[in-house]
Order: sequence, then structure tokens, then C-alpha cells
Amino acid sequence: MTEIIPVKPTTIKLPSLPQTILPAINQFIVALGIPREVLASDEDIEYAWINLPRELRSIPRINLRGELIARMCIAVSVGLFDSAINYAWNAAIIQLREKVKNFGLPIVAQTLQKDFEEKHLLDLQDSQLLEFCLKLNLVTEEGYFFLDQSRSTRNNFSAAHPTIGQVNDREFITFLNRCVNYALAESTSPRGIDIGAFISAVKNSRFAEGQCSLWLERLDATHDAQRELLFGMIHGIYCDPSTLEPVRLNIIDLYLPYSENFTSSIRSHLINRHSEYLAKGDAQRHIISQQLFQKIGLLTLLNDSEKHTIISKAVNQLWNVHQEWNNFYNEPPFAERLAELSKQGSLPKSIQHEFVEKVVGCYIGNGYGISQIAEPFYEEMIREFSPKEIQHMVEIPRKNSSIVARQINSESSCRRRFQQALKLIDSSSVPDAVRVNYENLVGQRRSS
Repeated sequence: MTEIIPVKPTTIKLPSLPQTILPAINQFIVALGIPREVLASDEDIEYAWINLPRELRSIPRINLRGELIARMCIAVSVGLFDSAINYAWNAAIIQLREKVKNFGLPIVAQTLQKDFEEKHLLDLQDSQLLEFCLKLNLVTEEGYFFLDQSRSTRNNFSAAHPTIGQVNDREFITFLNRCVNYALAESTSPRGIDIGAFISAVKNSRFAEGQCSLWLERLDATHDAQRELLFGMIHGIYCDPSTLEPVRLNIIDLYLPYSENFTSSIRSHLINRHSEYLAKGDAQRHIISQQLFQKIGLLTLLNDSEKHTIISKAVNQLWNVHQEWNNFYNEPPFAERLAELSKQGSLPKSIQHEFVEKVVGCYIGNGYGISQIAEPFYEEMIREFSPKEIQHMVEIPRKNSSIVARQINSESSCRRRFQQALKLIDSSSVPDAVRVNYENLVGQRRSS
């Protein structure tokens, strides 16, 4: 492999044009008896030469500033801007081909679902190569736009074809700037992931030590478009009812490091796949998909109706366990799960009342005590109540039909625990509509 040698931006300084070069060009023109205008003017040459180092400093690696760039500089020094354009463009095209090869020709073939070898890459016309790089996400849409403009400039104003005119120093520097910015200046080159090997590793068995880290590194090294494809594929595998639990655990391990920072495109792709199950009436896959969204912290992507169903189910499971005779031992995992769900964005208004009442009811316990191991989860949820949820909490004792209200009003231990729960709330978050009631309830604790 060619060693990549980084270059400090300050190391590029071109020599001054000797005083003999420009006069020599003019003497040569006179000797041939041709107009001076066939070459760039002395002023254009001088200004192009002055601006060259700034562009060259943006090329981060020595191997990208090789023979073609050297020829480009020499062509500029003698006013052959048409030749300089051709050398710069060829250097950019070679680098774009290198990006495709670095991505992996076998992986490109997987993406295109057809044979693709180096000979196919070399046979691509420049316009096709640009479109290809855009499809593989090796250049951005902006990069594609400016490089395609540069391709047109090269075809009409370079020595590669008969020209329709000449460019001046400013036009040449703009052309070079685009070749550098969108082809030569990008020192990183994403590498593709072998899709077959990736899926095989996920589905084979539980990841061995270090195996997940290796695949995460490869996901880091590729680009968003391929990550979107792969995350969509493993979503489908996870939601397959026949998928074994070790495989689902592998998928969660791959999702979790990325889920909080998914691009909008990846989020959209996942929610579209999720919604498609519902549209097709595939209830089993839809439910499994909901479970995946919960486990990777993406509950906020679901609509309020789905979030209501998920939260309501978790609340009722906790409440049912709380009412059993051995609740002190069985509550913690259900309380923990509800706490985790409650962190994933604001709750739908339709579930807030039920959520608040059941969390408070579990926190105050019953005449026999509380589940101490579950207590930290309840306190965490109460501290994070929204103003509207705080209002629901303050109003609980007035609802005589409520089991929780009856416990607060009839059991002294439950009443004290309710007052402790109120103390967990930041008083500045209490809505004005219930502030007097809140202060009275908290004051009862002081007088008891």
C-alpha cells in the first residue's frame, strides 16, 4: 500500500516566477508569428500563480499532489490554462475512482446487484462516474453539482477537446477550487460493508467478545446511505417472528450506540418500515417492531396512539403486580421499565392521568409498606413530572372514586408518603391552578 503522508498547510510555497519566463513566452510568440492572445496574459499568469498555493494547501496528502498536479502548475506558469484544466480534472477523476475502489468493488456489486470489477469502473464516462459516486454517497449533492459544472468546463475549455474559448485566471482558480474541494481535499474515504458477511454475522449466533465492536467500527467507517440500508435490513430480521432471541440481542447491540444520533433519513426509513407492517395488517411484526423501538430508546418516533398503548400496557402491568401479595419483590423490574419508557419524550395527554395516578399509588404503597427497591424509580418519575402531570397529582386526593385517593385519605402512612412525593417536585413547576391546594397539602406535613 502507498504510505499516506500528511502535509502541513504551511509547507507549500511555490517559487516566484523568474523574470525570464514571461519575456521568454512573449519572444516565443513573436518567433512563431502568432497572436499573444493564444496564451493567458502576463497578468493572468501572475495572479493564477499567486493563488495556486492556497488551493494546493487544501490537498491533504502528498500522493494526491503528484505528477498531474506538477504538470498543472507548470502549465499555469506558461499560460496554458487549457492544459492546466485537463491535468487538474484528470487528478480529480483518478481520486474519485480510488474512492470507489476503497469502498470495495465487491460491495459495489452487492449494492448494484450486478457484476462490477475494475474494468467496469475504468469504462465509466466521467458523467457516469459522478452519478455513480453520488449514488454511493462518495460525493454530496453539492459536490456532484459543482463537479458536474467543472466537467462541462473541462469538456469545452480544456486541451482535451477543441475549445470554444479561453478562461482567465479567476475562472481557472474557481475550476481548480472545485476539483480540490469535492475530490482531492477529502482525505477520508468511506469503506463499504460486505452485506452478506454482516447479515450472516448477525444471524449466526450471539456475538463473541469483540465481534460487535468490530462491526460497529465498520459501520462507523461507511456512510449514512449504507448505514440506512443495513439498519433497515436488521429491523426486518428483528421483527421476523421466527428470529431467535440471541439474534435480536445482536441487533439491539448494533442499534444502541447509534439510536440517539440517527440521521433524519435513517429515522424516517425505520418508521416507514414500522408503519408498513400496520398498513399490511401484520400485527405480529408491528408489535415486535414497537418493542424494538422501546428497547433502543426511539419511542418518540411513534405516534401518540401507539405511545399511549405502550405506556398504558406498562402502567397496568406495574399496577397489577403492585396489587399482588408479593408485590414488594416483584415490582422493581416493572417500575424500572416504566421509568425507562417515560424518559423517551413527553407522554401523550391521553395517558398522563393514568400514568401519574398509578406511579403515585405505587410510591405511597399500602398499609403494609412499600417496595424499597422500586422506590428510586418512582422518585425519578415523580421528579420529572410535567406541569400538567403535577396538576393531576395534586388533584388525586379529591377524587373519592380513586383507589389511590382513598388510600391517601384513609391511611396515615399513605398520606405521609403522598406528602413526601409532593416534596420531590420543584415548586416552581406547580401550575397556578393548583398552587394553593399544593401548598395546603405540603403544609399538612409540617403540622403533623
